Amino acid sequence: MFTLRFFKEVFHPPYEFKELTKQSFLIGYKSFPLVATTGFIIGLVLTIQSRPTLAKFGADSWLPAMVAVSIIREIGPVITALIFAGKVGSGIGAELASMNVTEQIDAMQVSWTNPFKYLVVTRVVSATLMLPLLVVFSDAIGLFGSYVGVNLRGDVSAHLYLSQIFQSLEYKDFIPAFIKTFFFGFAVGLIGCFEGYNSNKGTEGVGKAANTAVVFASLMVFIIDMIAVQITSLFQY
Repeated sequence: MFTLRFFKEVFHPPYEFKELTKQSFLIGYKSFPLVATTGFIIGLVLTIQSRPTLAKFGADSWLPAMVAVSIIREIGPVITALIFAGKVGSGIGAELASMNVTEQIDAMQVSWTNPFKYLVVTRVVSATLMLPLLVVFSDAIGLFGSYVGVNLRGDVSAHLYLSQIFQSLEYKDFIPAFIKTFFFGFAVGLIGCFEGYNSNKGTEGVGKAANTAVVFASLMVFIIDMIAVQITSLFQY
């Protein structure tokens, strides 16, 4: 019912563009340093850990291609979504729960302001739009981390490294992975808003809302990813 109400409210005026811009800044821009750091570490560690196994089969030259496909298809979107769920999901849940405890939501209703549209719709739309952008940046930084990892025990030029990456990647690797990030962002934003908007009164409800938002959002990321992989595999055969 909460989801249906969101789709009902999102298409009806008035549109809170100012609040949407503010939430996009807080959700997207403020999350970038954490996402960038995580992406770089993922690319670096994955490259270092994969090198010995490939070296046993004399397939060192396949290292950039393997890491690129792994990051673009699966690791980049999922890990970024989990980091996003931990930071943004808990933040939204705690913020709305605290507003619920202090009766700010009730005050907005009394003042003829639609709290659902102002608080929920803007945050869910922002999360849905910002996560795909964060994933793109995270993938790019992850590939740079992989380049650093490749050069720790070798000497590979940037031109050769990029050539190997783009020769191994196809549109079918990037497009499905990019599309599912919209669903990741929607799930994180919606669950965070639901837990905060419907939290129990009292300070205990704030912590519970934040914790529950992170747990269920992270679980939903895995569920959506599993469904997306099954759907993608149907079109590939």
